[in-house]
Amino acid sequence: MTARPGEFDHNDARRFKHTRIGIWDLYEGRKSDLPRVPASSISKTYAQIIESAPYLVRMLKDVLSIRGCSVLFPAYLVVEVLTSLIPAVSLWYSGQLLRLVESAMETRTVDTTVLVHFAVGNLICTAATRFLRYSRTCITPPLILYIKQFYNDRAFHSAVHLDLPAFSALDGSSMRQGLLLGHVSDAWDTIHVSMDIAMMIIRLLSQLLVLITVMWEQQDGPLLVILSFLQYILPWDSAGKGVVRSMDVVWAATTTNEDFVRMKGLGRLVFGKNHRQELVAGNLSEYISAQFCESAERVGNDAADFLELKRFRSFKDCLSIAFILQEVMYLLPQIAVTLRVVKNPMTTPLSLASLVLIKQAFNPFSDAIFSLFDASYLKAVLSRIRVLYELENIRNGMVDGTEPFPENQQSLRSGISIEFKNVSFRYPGMDRCALRDVSFRIEAGQLCVVVGVNGSGKSTILKLISRIYDPTEGTILIDDRDIKTFRLADLRAAMSILFQDYTQFPLSMRENIGLGNPALAHDGNKVREAARLGGAEDFIDELPEGFDTYSQRFTMDYYGDLPEGTTTLFGQPVDFSDCCRIDDAHQSGYLEFRLSRGQEQRLAISRTFMRSLVSETEPSAGMLLFDEPSASLDPTAEYDLFERLRKLRGNKTMIFSTHRFGNLTQHADLILCIDETVQEEGTHDELMKKGGEYSRIWGLQAKPFI
Repeated sequence: MTARPGEFDHNDARRFKHTRIGIWDLYEGRKSDLPRVPASSISKTYAQIIESAPYLVRMLKDVLSIRGCSVLFPAYLVVEVLTSLIPAVSLWYSGQLLRLVESAMETRTVDTTVLVHFAVGNLICTAATRFLRYSRTCITPPLILYIKQFYNDRAFHSAVHLDLPAFSALDGSSMRQGLLLGHVSDAWDTIHVSMDIAMMIIRLLSQLLVLITVMWEQQDGPLLVILSFLQYILPWDSAGKGVVRSMDVVWAATTTNEDFVRMKGLGRLVFGKNHRQELVAGNLSEYISAQFCESAERVGNDAADFLELKRFRSFKDCLSIAFILQEVMYLLPQIAVTLRVVKNPMTTPLSLASLVLIKQAFNPFSDAIFSLFDASYLKAVLSRIRVLYELENIRNGMVDGTEPFPENQQSLRSGISIEFKNVSFRYPGMDRCALRDVSFRIEAGQLCVVVGVNGSGKSTILKLISRIYDPTEGTILIDDRDIKTFRLADLRAAMSILFQDYTQFPLSMRENIGLGNPALAHDGNKVREAARLGGAEDFIDELPEGFDTYSQRFTMDYYGDLPEGTTTLFGQPVDFSDCCRIDDAHQSGYLEFRLSRGQEQRLAISRTFMRSLVSETEPSAGMLLFDEPSASLDPTAEYDLFERLRKLRGNKTMIFSTHRFGNLTQHADLILCIDETVQEEGTHDELMKKGGEYSRIWGLQAKPFI
């Protein structure tokens, strides 16, 4: 395919180099001339750090308990401590050189043995530093991935079991936002930042101790910067420091790993507010947890975002001779000054050599002091670790029952009776009641239609039946027993519900439908049958990948600096207002196509039909609840839907909430006309004879067709 103007063809091997990094495909431009864009108070901060410190201790214990980290983490600590102590050893050798200078000035002779020891000792320290840095680059990638996967799983399993009231309490909070944005990866950041600070303290104290020992007898002490200029003049290759440089060319990365894409979709399903009531009412938590674990196991330690894996690219030059020679160049100024002192002791004071040593010791002090006092980042990562642990302490708002439902599974085929006794309900944070003193009874196997204007409380009745919420006052009976006595999982397994505010799950079309009945989710024939019943089969078959099509994949494409107005290597427009910049990269979501509202509703209806299908091992649901099921359907699709529902119903209890009567109410065993309370109830003929509100609204809807 030929790239359009302003677009880059990543398949052009002459211009772009392809590298596989874990599950990611990285494409880098071979030419450097490709377009790019130019590049609270301290006390309060520390109080918050101290408050979160117990969570850090708990986290370290948990990390040591992770399989694979019990060896890697102690090894990481040893490497870090040894790396922090080497500067003090190097400083001690420099102190011996200073004493050599002092002795030479007094005796006019040079002990070459000390000079050799100084050079060899520093070279050994340099080689050891390089080796330890190389060891760290080998240890940290698997360590980070183990830790991230552990906390990803922990957060996922803590959140997936929250009911709607508990999850709604997180709405807008830093806890939910942090989890949704993937802050679980900050577990490693917390360890890394904490270790950096601890190692910096060890390094400074050890160097200070050596410096005091070496300089104890010296009189001169003012600090001057002399030969340290060389450290800033010479180019200090970032790879040598263990830091991956940002790419100076056009680049982009994407992944096609279906398990990773699925994990991202399941994460959105769990942490997205819009999906919570369907997740709860559909009794999906155990199934989704199991599916997440299966996908995570298949992906393994590669289940990481690109920027995390990118940091761990090979450090193959870390032990090269070039780096060793570079370190020798740093020592030459000190050796040169030493020789000059030996040659002209009267013109070059001993204090010059002393101050060079002091400069060597204090060179990292400015960064260390800044790190210790600028603790805002440590506070931030500690607070997010605290979020992960506090999530486990959140209790659901709905108290689970203890009794199984039903006692006889086969009884579901005959439907479920439901009775409201003086039920009132007010949504959290609202002053006005959605329902007030509502009483009615629906017998097992009846078709009930709840009608009323928008905001009259129709949807609320269905949410109370499925125990998304509990009544503020009154009692709800299921088969003549208090609904609160039954186990929630059993109760919801016996129902199938389509909410008015249904959502499209961030998964494939197959799973969007299959999750209506997890027991049959892997049965392709059942999924297709449900799609046919819900009117979604035809449009799904026309999609690019049929039932395996995602309308939106929540993995990110990453790309480097590009001019706005061009496209990424994958054809996505570069729009800095609609992407996130991280490090030296931008990331953007991948929207494949958008379903119409009618198609989304058919998909949701198909998901509801899944619960109505009978398997050999699990009976069909005994109650079907539909909230405005035809709101986005055309008249033909609406008619076909109701015909299929009536045929599928059998003896099940079926409850519709609607404000479009059509021919649905003419077949109803019971019609409830609701406006905060029950205004009228009866059959269609009975209510038409009364000439009340139902009759009036029926006349208004029928008049244009008469």
